[in-house]
This record gives sequence, C-alpha cells and structure tokens, in this order.
Amino acid sequence: MNKIVKFVENILIPILDKYNYELVDVEFKKEGKNHFLRVFIDKEGGITIDDCQIVNEELSEILDKEDPIPYRYYLEVSSPGLDRPLKKDRDFERNKGRLVDIKLKEPLYNKRQIEGKLVDKKDDMLVIDLDGEIIKIPMNIVVWVKVAIKF
Repeated sequence: MNKIVKFVENILIPILDKYNYELVDVEFKKEGKNHFLRVFIDKEGGITIDDCQIVNEELSEILDKEDPIPYRYYLEVSSPGLDRPLKKDRDFERNKGRLVDIKLKEPLYNKRQIEGKLVDKKDDMLVIDLDGEIIKIPMNIVVWVKVAIKF
C-alpha cells in the first residue's frame, strides 16, 4: 500500500505544481470490500469543487495509462477540511501562533488532551504556550494535532 501512495504522490507533484495546489495527504485504504485512493489538496484561500475536478481528471488519466494499482478502487480528490490533523513540518510552520488541540497517547500534565498556542515544532518536540507557560510535548506521544475551531 505504501508503494502505491508513494507512486501517486510522485505523479501528483507536477499536476499540483502547475496549479499552485498543495498536497496535504494521500491515502490508499481498503474499507469493507472496496479500495479507496483519497487525495487531499489545499491552496491559499481554500479548495473548490472545480479544483478537485481538475486534479481528479488529470490524475485519472495518468493512472489509467500507468495502471499501478492492481485492485479496483474509487478515486476521491477533496479538501482536507477544517479539522484536518497537522502532519507535515510546513503544516506546523503555517499554523504557528494559532490555538491547537493535541490528543496524547498517554497523560502529560495529567491530561490526555491539551489545548494551547502552537509556538513551534522542533525535531521531535512540540512547543506549546499553555496559558503563558511554555511546555514541550514529545511527538512520540502525540496522536494528532489539529487547529482548534472556535465558533
């Protein structure tokens, strides 16, 4: 499955560069009896349905020619949504100074979920401003980090 994801990521780079889109994530998963190839893209100002259609059509054309996936699958191209996890270094860089929710594998400061301002991500450490106190959270205990959504 990882080979398929890497192959698709390499195909996507020139397509996304052409339109100034950002690759957020690629997933290839089996759910029930079906396989799904999901591509999540973004751009400054947000992704539209037309953006998703452009990438879907160009990617489909290449995948049909190359035929790298030995299964029947559904291709889905979409926006990652507001509550997407921050995964890549550029996600953390872009969201410095914003309030984030962090879910932990094990308690830290007697909490499994922490909300604070993202100061930085350095190597394997997340630096958070927790009500004026700077704390460091090892990434190996982080399940996910998401920008906090307040209404």
